Amino acid sequence: MSEINILGEAYKKAKYKVPGHLPRNVQVLKEALMNIDGEMESEMYGKGKVIDDFQEKMAKYLGKESAVFFPSGTMAQQIALRIWCDQKGIKKVAYHPLSHLEIHEEDGLKELHHIETILLADKDSVIQLEDVLGLEEEIACLLLELPQREIGGQLPDYKTLEDISAFCKEKGIKLHLDGARLFEILPYYQKSAAEVCALFDSVYVSFYKGIGGIAGAILAGDKAFTEESKVWKRRHGGDLISLYPYIISADYYFDQRLSNMNQYYEGAKELAQCFNQCYRVSTKPLEPVSNMFHVHFEAPKDEMEVILAAIYEETGIGLTGYVREVNKTTCYYEVSIGDLYATLPKEDVKIVFQLLDEKMRRLKTL
Repeated sequence: MSEINILGEAYKKAKYKVPGHLPRNVQVLKEALMNIDGEMESEMYGKGKVIDDFQEKMAKYLGKESAVFFPSGTMAQQIALRIWCDQKGIKKVAYHPLSHLEIHEEDGLKELHHIETILLADKDSVIQLEDVLGLEEEIACLLLELPQREIGGQLPDYKTLEDISAFCKEKGIKLHLDGARLFEILPYYQKSAAEVCALFDSVYVSFYKGIGGIAGAILAGDKAFTEESKVWKRRHGGDLISLYPYIISADYYFDQRLSNMNQYYEGAKELAQCFNQCYRVSTKPLEPVSNMFHVHFEAPKDEMEVILAAIYEETGIGLTGYVREVNKTTCYYEVSIGDLYATLPKEDVKIVFQLLDEKMRRLKTL
């Protein structure tokens, strides 16, 4: 076995996994469909009771006039920004340098829609009011990602969101929420989804992250916005003949897990504290503001893989199946807490961090 696979293989064999929910296998769909009447009609090309009911449910939950189910957030967000640019007559939007649209979508927004992007704030910081006030070019829309995933799931304070929203309204700038993890940040802000979404003109949420569905997204806003988004959805090929496996699983796990978000958040804070007590290990942020955070190790990637794999084999508890290199002497990984965290044997977890601390201290002398 090559060293590259050591950590992944050890993680697969671990009896307990720390992050996430159940394994992402076919059982996720089977469980969601378990109590569904087999005679229920599926929706077709975006129309039908299955999709209509769920869209109405999500619009109400998010406090928006209307909502549309999309097969992917990538599709939904590009369409949202295209609509606002067309409405304003300006092909410019602003967002964080590490936005999903900027680094994970092969420049889809630019290549498909010919929209110019303006990057706000330093890549290691969240967008603040002064970043928005400092805009020198006119834009159609500002996108805020809450939380900012690529920097450990950091968040601005709520007053900052209110001030940015007020400024955008005053200047006629549309404000769009990349709320892929919206459900997960509500315990930190101590706000309802509708209260947060009221600050934004349009909102995207995901159903396969904290909720743990198969795939799919909701795009919400006023009726005129969502009706136009349906046209673009058809243009993008998003109107599959049926999306009901995604919709039913999204609805099922939304009902199952929405009330658990505070539990996941508290678990993340507890786990981060354990990491931060270990030598040459730290979390970003120091105290999580959602169920996710990044773990940074002051050790080379290949050495860290060996250390973690040995811990898994000794304790039966897997922390992660990968680490990513930051530079030659440091590496990190991302953790998101879900249902599995509550099932961990706590005494064994203590041993995991005792071993991690000991091994990181020994690494110093190598």
